[in-house]
Amino acid sequence: MTIRIEICTIEHVCELQEISYETFNETFKAQNSPENMKAYLEKAFNREQLETELSVAGSQFLFIYVNHKVAGYMKVNINNDAQSEKMGVESLEIERVYIKKEFQKHGLGKVLLHKAIEMATEHHKTNIWLGVWEKNENAIAFYEKMGFVQTGAHAFYMGDEEQIDFIMTKTLL
Repeated sequence: MTIRIEICTIEHVCELQEISYETFNETFKAQNSPENMKAYLEKAFNREQLETELSVAGSQFLFIYVNHKVAGYMKVNINNDAQSEKMGVESLEIERVYIKKEFQKHGLGKVLLHKAIEMATEHHKTNIWLGVWEKNENAIAFYEKMGFVQTGAHAFYMGDEEQIDFIMTKTLL
């Protein structure tokens, strides 16, 4: 199995949109109403929104490939101004990590998190943080195994339904 990580650019927006829809549906469709899923997907992953996110200074999307096939992606926000919440200049945010169902349980999440740690170190960050839905028990367990601890919570809207994301942080030293 050959694994590689590449930067996703504006030229990849269609592929990014496709994998975003697919992985978000795989992860959350069973626990949310069709109406709220549709509303969220149309808002968060429409082409214009993704093009805007791809052009933000201090943010970066990374595709992870397995044997030349896109298996997932990660979005990191390096600069405080790019982060979804202001957590300080010493922090890097992992805004999204999604792996296609067929590629889960193969260590790709670890590969992406290690890449985020490498990026944080290169940018002299001392913390990495992320938000994870309180009902996404598999993801929470994975992040805890990777050394993240819950340090807070914030509201997240799935369509018109308010949900809670745990804020999880890992200190780098």
